[in-house]
Amino acid sequence: MATVAPPARFVLRASALELAAAIRAGELTAREVVDEHIALVERANERVNALVATRFEEARADADAADACVKAAEDPAALPPFLGVPCTIKESFALAGMPNSSGSLARRDFRPERSATAVARLVEVGAIPLGVTNTSELTLWIESANRVYGRTNNAYDPARTAGGSSGGEGAAIGSGFAPIGLGTDFGGSIRLPAFFNGVFGHKPSGCLVPHTGHHPYPNERGSELLGVGPLARHACDLMPFLRAIAGPDGEDSSVQGCELGDPAGVSLEGLRVAISDDASLLPVSLELRNARVRAARALAAQGAEVVRVSLPGVKTVLQPYLEAVRNSGGLRELLTEAGDELPRFARLAIDAARRRSDYTTPILISLFVENLSVHLPAALERRAERAQERLAEEVNNAIGEGVLLHPPFARVAPRHGRTIGRPWMLAPMALFNLLALPVTQVPLGLNEKGLPIGVQVAAGRGRDHLPIAVALELERCFGGWVPPPGTA
Repeated sequence: MATVAPPARFVLRASALELAAAIRAGELTAREVVDEHIALVERANERVNALVATRFEEARADADAADACVKAAEDPAALPPFLGVPCTIKESFALAGMPNSSGSLARRDFRPERSATAVARLVEVGAIPLGVTNTSELTLWIESANRVYGRTNNAYDPARTAGGSSGGEGAAIGSGFAPIGLGTDFGGSIRLPAFFNGVFGHKPSGCLVPHTGHHPYPNERGSELLGVGPLARHACDLMPFLRAIAGPDGEDSSVQGCELGDPAGVSLEGLRVAISDDASLLPVSLELRNARVRAARALAAQGAEVVRVSLPGVKTVLQPYLEAVRNSGGLRELLTEAGDELPRFARLAIDAARRRSDYTTPILISLFVENLSVHLPAALERRAERAQERLAEEVNNAIGEGVLLHPPFARVAPRHGRTIGRPWMLAPMALFNLLALPVTQVPLGLNEKGLPIGVQVAAGRGRDHLPIAVALELERCFGGWVPPPGTA
């Protein structure tokens, strides 16, 4: 009997959970699902440059093994939750045998023998990596471009940025290359790419997922800022993904055990939903302000209690955030550890002016700022600490037992290069890294130019299920991810 080709439209638009259920039920094979996604990557990746190294043959072999597991299973319901589902991995994570340069020329030939903890855990629950995705150099800026792989383009407009540092992940998931992907978030590095590319992204509570096998590896202060988490086409995949990768691994000492709640157990009836009136360094565009209001109204229609709050302290977030970044480790030290022999800054500047530099502009700016920072008075550090304490109290009081709806950025995805040298653009995202709070980026459709709009949903630390529950409701109301023309 001839096999029937899988419905490509379903395969390339479904959630990871839907695909896994279809594979377990025998309605699809893992090989069919993987082949459909590989075919889409081969058609569309040149436009976005999201996947920078692939493992297609290995993925097909993994899919065949998954199908054999389904056939042999006495109880298909007991199979791993993501069995046979393709995924993508940010290149800064070790994936055994694959490049792990983090966009640094000094590491371009490095191939790890062992996968990062989060990657290994994803594979353990059945996910099949198709390849690794682009990042900013050393994951240190919000546009994904480097001297190893070049620049990644937005899934909806190649003239615009895909964001960073998980920009390859954002463009890959936004283009439909996989239903789920693994990223990191140091100052919006999951959420900005998710916002710019119209998908869901979740930065977990601080120190929830191990950083083992990620480069750069954070110190104790950096571990509070850096979140490891999912990007996804659909909100229903966020919590199963997070459950799969969360918890201590015996290597990353910063990670403590945490019992994750269930989004399905959250009632919107009476849920406090706060909207901030005065919490942006830059004026937020009307379309993003209106999108947030529409989101609040949709939640109110389900019984949520929408309140307006004043958060003037949020305008001061940049100073304590940059101080926290400074205390997260030296860039010059990081580069020399990777094998670079850094010349004096004057030489670096001359090479950059002659367009001969091995480093991207954001890295050069960061080195310059780092050189200046050693001369800053200690009083500034104490001032930043006090500002962070006041900010934490203000934001936590505003959130309470509910959630905060916050703009993701001042505008929709900007054109390439428009963010360089403008760290204040990070403020709406960096707030939640500084305070180690869980936050979900939620797509709310497209604007008149066909570019994604959306909103951030934040909650109290350890309450990751709350913003995910809100994301599920907003996806139901507004439709969630909209596949870009010519892809899925």
